Amino acid sequence: MNRQKILLPGISLVIVLLLTCKRNKQVPEILWAAPDTSTIPHTAEGTLIRYGRDLIANTAQYLGPGGAVGTVSNGMNCQNCHLSAGTIPWGNNYGAAFSTYPKFRERSGTIESLEKKINDCLERSLNGEPIDSNSREMQAMVAYMRWLGKGLRKGTRPPGSGIKELPFLDRAADTVKGALVYTKKCMQCHGLNGEGKKKTDTAGYHYPPLWGDGSFNTGAGIYRLTKMAGYIRHNMPQGTNYSNPQLTDAEAWDVAAFIITQPRPEKKFPGDWPVIYTKPIDHPFGPFADTFPALQHKYGPFAPIKAMHKQKH
Repeated sequence: MNRQKILLPGISLVIVLLLTCKRNKQVPEILWAAPDTSTIPHTAEGTLIRYGRDLIANTAQYLGPGGAVGTVSNGMNCQNCHLSAGTIPWGNNYGAAFSTYPKFRERSGTIESLEKKINDCLERSLNGEPIDSNSREMQAMVAYMRWLGKGLRKGTRPPGSGIKELPFLDRAADTVKGALVYTKKCMQCHGLNGEGKKKTDTAGYHYPPLWGDGSFNTGAGIYRLTKMAGYIRHNMPQGTNYSNPQLTDAEAWDVAAFIITQPRPEKKFPGDWPVIYTKPIDHPFGPFADTFPALQHKYGPFAPIKAMHKQKH
């Protein structure tokens, strides 16, 4: 029997292909994409947006040691963690930043503004101090994030936003195995001692320090293992993206565990998680709303903790 190509009347070929892909469970996920910078308007608002983008990309020049505006951070740039000025799908991007703030955050137990969230990053990920919420710098970063999220309805979070977390391992993440992954895949850029590689022509880093005095502190979100592992899996090492990973899930978990084990600035935030049972399962500091030890909260396995929390709440 000869096979013939048949186009159904009134149904486009695109729809036919989508229906076929869906039947075969091959429908690609459409991820958030940042608008092109060429569309930033040449207006006063556009100038503010460009300044905000520059602050994200080159934070150290403005707010790092000896910064042009002030010295409030450790010398890293925001885009060392929020890749390409917060524009990469699953690269800890800012796609949903403006659409989802203000919002209630369990970490503080309050409704937080986007300005508060930005200052949290300065205090934790850049181990620094907050800036004035009414400053031009803060207004510029908010304007940039508003522009990145243009077209998104308030309260929406499109696929590709933030960090894509990984399925849990059935074991604790292994720091010894992680050290081997680090040596093979990470050390060339981030250094033997996690010190990173500084730029020679300006402030900041080509490759940020992953531990030590110049790195993020213990209050940073990326210090949590689930966040670090998901970030690494879909973005590291160089050449990796969400559709072309170079590490296995297990390798990402293990090297993330190795990284967060290393010494770094300790900074306590006693107001975090005022309602104890809302703490994330990988938040490594007690008190806890369960009987699992602190090491299991830090390295896993996490499935038993999550299962107990579901039973209780």
